[in-house]
Amino acid sequence: MKRKLGENDEPVPTANVETPSAKMTTTFADLGLDSRLLQATASQGWQTPTLVQSKAIPLAIDGRDILAKAKTGSGKTAAYILPILQAILKRKQASSDSHTAALILVPTNELVNQVTKVLESLTSFCSREIKVSKLSDKLSDAAQRAVLSDSPDIVVATPARAWHNIKNSALSLEQVTHLVLDEADLVLSYGYDEDLQSVASSLPKGLQTTLMSATLTPEVDTLKGLFCRNPTILDLAEPEDDEGGVSQYVVKCGEDEKFLLIYCMVKLELVKGKAIIFVSDVDRCYRLKLFFEQFGIRSCLLNSELPVNCRVHAVEEFNRGVYNIIIASDENEVIGDEKDQTDLGDEDTIDNGHGGNTETPEAHSKNTATVQSSKRRKSSRRDKNYGVSRGIDFKNVAVVINFDLPLSSRSYLHRIGRTARAGQTGMALSFVIPKDKFRKHMPTSIETAENDEKVLARIIKQQAKRGHEVKPYSFDMKAVEAFRYRMNDALRAVTKVAIREARLRELKQELLKSESLKRHFEENPLEVRHLRHDVELRTTRSQPHLKHVPDYLLPKEGKKGITPKEVGFVPFKKVLDGKGRRAKVFKSKGRRIGGRKNDPLRSFKARSKNK
Repeated sequence: MKRKLGENDEPVPTANVETPSAKMTTTFADLGLDSRLLQATASQGWQTPTLVQSKAIPLAIDGRDILAKAKTGSGKTAAYILPILQAILKRKQASSDSHTAALILVPTNELVNQVTKVLESLTSFCSREIKVSKLSDKLSDAAQRAVLSDSPDIVVATPARAWHNIKNSALSLEQVTHLVLDEADLVLSYGYDEDLQSVASSLPKGLQTTLMSATLTPEVDTLKGLFCRNPTILDLAEPEDDEGGVSQYVVKCGEDEKFLLIYCMVKLELVKGKAIIFVSDVDRCYRLKLFFEQFGIRSCLLNSELPVNCRVHAVEEFNRGVYNIIIASDENEVIGDEKDQTDLGDEDTIDNGHGGNTETPEAHSKNTATVQSSKRRKSSRRDKNYGVSRGIDFKNVAVVINFDLPLSSRSYLHRIGRTARAGQTGMALSFVIPKDKFRKHMPTSIETAENDEKVLARIIKQQAKRGHEVKPYSFDMKAVEAFRYRMNDALRAVTKVAIREARLRELKQELLKSESLKRHFEENPLEVRHLRHDVELRTTRSQPHLKHVPDYLLPKEGKKGITPKEVGFVPFKKVLDGKGRRAKVFKSKGRRIGGRKNDPLRSFKARSKNK
């Protein structure tokens, strides 16, 4: 039966076409998976497949090429891993030969580690039959050659690392049957054009290809033409859950007021749960951490200067709940052509804004790279394979704070996708600098803030198309004003010299942990959990009085008087009595049991030490 073609002789997306197997699927057993894979999914607590899994897995088992678009947190990783494992197990029942059968390409080193962990969990009941290897930058060429000499069944790598080993004859693709490009819309944006072209020329004919992405962009069209024969396009939009979703808010304020408001939000516990705070570059990352340290607020960092294993461990500890705040620099965010940011579908031509002229996706990807290189900040000693706003599985994130607004609506979409995953609720709060307040406070000013209002307009338009609203989050600035002098004290201590020293100190500490203790942690894997990433840098002058919030700074209504009434008061951490207090305090004869003594400046009953 012939497939329907569109106006441009392109296959019509089959988003609403349900195969019989997908229509009747209620459990993983209905997908026809091996019993060992069913045991693995059960051990993970997965009861029923997600939408992308129920649609993609039957098609992949039938040998079809797939181009799937699904939102973050929808289970795309398992959707392409399970069919690969099924094919390898089926082949090994007939033959015991060992060779690399699947190559999984991802854009960042963090995703390499994450996908490998998912593979390890899904092969827990067939680990003897299936070997999995990852290629990362922290391994030397000799170590990578040794890993590949065992002919692993599945190899996970970035395109650059994969081509490096193919070129050196360490990785053979002669018998590869499956190729996966995860986060396909980012692969070209991260500058892997030449590597992908080289890998494509080395692949055998007739292999099965799967492309997974959160958005359909011209970059995905380019990859589709490069790797796929006639892919089945799954443009999946999961039904909105009434109890789930992201509540999106925006705050318009001055540049220094960003620090004032985020200090009040965190210190006064106006938000709850674990939070990711996105900033524009590495300098802002350390400035905000040092600012928090002035008030005794613990946080950890995630940026491209830190070693990859330190970044991976920091994410793991954040997911385990060791600390609640992670400050992430997003200097490698995907900028692209803003006119094409919102889900372009399968269009073959792109309006470049010059009187309706068009350009091919290949030319567009080159122009996009040029735009990025002109807008991208300086990146000395930074990992080009680093990415934080997409792909990394941050678990149970309650709040995403765009401390620095991204450069495009597309990046915004990727950032807020870190919360409200798998039907949970979440909150996204973005700080926006109005044009009339730009450059009014030079010590905290950044160049990208000049276009905040333009980017916000695109974000509002983008979210409106998706049926979501970006609401204003109006702080009572009169109630917050009492904290301004404390904010100024803290900012004066966070100088450029202090930031430079903090970056150097942090890098030295993490390199020491990474290299000197590498052998020790390999021999004692449980002790790695004691490694902390939220230690104080202590490069600024200490101001202990800033760590405590006196009652006279708060309005009469308390913390509730600062936040807008329509949002309500939601404490940052779980409370015991539901009234914002951490624990009950009992008084006996003028003293508090389980707490400090009465404040002598209030009671005037203090006694001299000499008496």
